[in-house]
Amino acid sequence: MGWLLFFVFVTGTAGYFQYEITRWMQPEQLRAQPQAHAQEDLLRMTALGLARLEKMAPEASSWRITLPHKALAGRTWQEFSVRWQLVPDPGHEFGAFVSEKLDPWDGSLRPSDLEPRATTGGNGLYRMHYLLHYMPDAWGIRIVGVCTMLMLIAIVAGVITHKKIFRDFFTFRPGKGQRSWLDAHNAISVMALPFFLMITYSGLVFFMFTYMPAGRDQLYGSGHVEQERFYEELFDSEGHKHIAIERPSADMAALVNQAWAVWGPGQVAFITVERHEGEPTEISIARVNGGRLDLWYPPILRFDAATGHPLPDEARKGGGASSTQDVILNLHEGLFAGIWGRWLYFFAGLLGCAMVGTGLVLWTVKRRKHHLAAGLEGGEHFGVRLVENLNVATIAGLPLSVAAYFWANRLLPVEMADRAAWELHTLFAVWLGTLFYALARPLARAWVELLWSCSLVYALVPVLNALTTNRHLGHSLLARDWVFAGFDLTMLALAALFAVMAVKVRRRVITGHASGLNMRRTVLGKGSV
Repeated sequence: MGWLLFFVFVTGTAGYFQYEITRWMQPEQLRAQPQAHAQEDLLRMTALGLARLEKMAPEASSWRITLPHKALAGRTWQEFSVRWQLVPDPGHEFGAFVSEKLDPWDGSLRPSDLEPRATTGGNGLYRMHYLLHYMPDAWGIRIVGVCTMLMLIAIVAGVITHKKIFRDFFTFRPGKGQRSWLDAHNAISVMALPFFLMITYSGLVFFMFTYMPAGRDQLYGSGHVEQERFYEELFDSEGHKHIAIERPSADMAALVNQAWAVWGPGQVAFITVERHEGEPTEISIARVNGGRLDLWYPPILRFDAATGHPLPDEARKGGGASSTQDVILNLHEGLFAGIWGRWLYFFAGLLGCAMVGTGLVLWTVKRRKHHLAAGLEGGEHFGVRLVENLNVATIAGLPLSVAAYFWANRLLPVEMADRAAWELHTLFAVWLGTLFYALARPLARAWVELLWSCSLVYALVPVLNALTTNRHLGHSLLARDWVFAGFDLTMLALAALFAVMAVKVRRRVITGHASGLNMRRTVLGKGSV
């Protein structure tokens, strides 16, 4: 279970920068740089967007104009664009969506960007932390759920039973073997204890209807159709038949100004025009929603499309329970957090990796000490040796395979069939290779060599990026492209971290070898009495 939890923490921690990772893995895709627009420019874009929609989609069931803004608490930049939904064909519930990016100055269609390389990007790492890979999604969700529940129980039980937990947080005795590993494990566990409690509990809430379906099944039934009805009611997606709309008669500029008066200048994210059967056409103006815990439900102002009169707010279904769930889920994802908040999440995730890793090593150290005390040959017990090899392949091998994932993104041919899938195949192939390597090499050497390999491979990621693209670290720093520069600098920081780990492990191996010989002599001496 510990190895799987380590995998979940590594991939989940990377997920806090999934959009940035995807951008790095698609260097061909040039993103528009965020820039402030005057209110007059935004009003002009609104008029240009309406004109474009009226020309291209006169019989659509809905229109949407997206004004330039930072989305997802600054993670992405939304450009000026329009989108419309076609009226559903007979027998279909929803119509197709069509979108266009427009020039912000004249409203003309912008030329298509260069098609980026196929990649699973940061989303591939993020999805694996709860779906795993090479198995049905439902299996992955349940397996991760079992491990998460056991981890939550272990955390709560540890807090209750560990009477000296906070005193031990300030205690670290280096060079003491098992005692040192226990001190490190305790210190790391307490350092981010609130985060560990939050992340495990909220992870269970994410799929609570999968883990605890009894209430839903009792009220709605367990069949596929019954579950569809449940989710339709939950997300209020049933009973809305869309019909064709026309250009609103209301003064759109005046409505946008009203929204700015409520939320502040530049705080309009998008404008939607739609009509449901039996209801008048309405205009919905949504606020830019950055740094809020109700990220998926931004504040919205509704107006009658004919008169411009305000319409009452729509009450969200679910009440307080639904709102509480949304807050818990957004805490887990960290979607409300700005850049520094996400770095804090990232650091806490690394502490989670360290907590699980030290726990895995502590278990083997205790078992090996026990077997050594039982006799010389006991120190090489097959089960202990196997677990130690799995620890090496997980703690040192998994980070190495993630680096190989980034290497594959730069080295695989851009036109390769199933390219995105082969990036992930590379990750798991390298990971499996580290297990074989750990089995073939002496344990101490496997630790040191794989950690040094991690350091080297991560250090060479920026070099590989410079050799295969024109967006090297120097260029990124000069262009103030903090996504590419930040990624390369993070790779160098991780390389330094693994180098430090390799040096410390090598020193511990040298001192541990000497103390191990002494212990073996002591054991043999006792046996000869």
